[in-house]
Amino acid sequence: MKDLILAGVVVLAVSPICSGALAQDPAKTATYGEIVLRAGFTPDPYRVSVTAGGAIDAYVDTPLPAVCVGNVADAPDFEVTYEAGRLPLVFRTLSSVDTTLIVNGPDGGWSCDDDSYGDGDAQVRFDKPRTGTYDVWIGTFGGGTASATLLITETP
Repeated sequence: MKDLILAGVVVLAVSPICSGALAQDPAKTATYGEIVLRAGFTPDPYRVSVTAGGAIDAYVDTPLPAVCVGNVADAPDFEVTYEAGRLPLVFRTLSSVDTTLIVNGPDGGWSCDDDSYGDGDAQVRFDKPRTGTYDVWIGTFGGGTASATLLITETP
């Protein structure tokens, strides 16, 4: 009987019910590249063209500690390795559709936003950024994919 109970626990641990834990994977290679930036970087803002969105519903399919919304891919869209200074580090989206942002910071913490930059665009701001890697997902609110621009700036 103990073996049967243990087998049931193992099946639950690897079942699709738990697959959301691996939905956003910072270990994957960023789809649209990566960059190393130091405080005071130019040009500011640094711009990256991406296709926002994906098959993962960030609200339903991910057990992130932050409440995230939008449809995203499993791999990050972009990766920034940042050497911090005294300025804030800000990630923004620009698109003709409603976009969202999910950022996994150097400390492993998750930050999310939907419309803070206005007009359906998202913004995640780190007032006292840490040195390290920031993995960024750009999502679409309401599904589908769309052209978008990721802006990385220190001058909000």
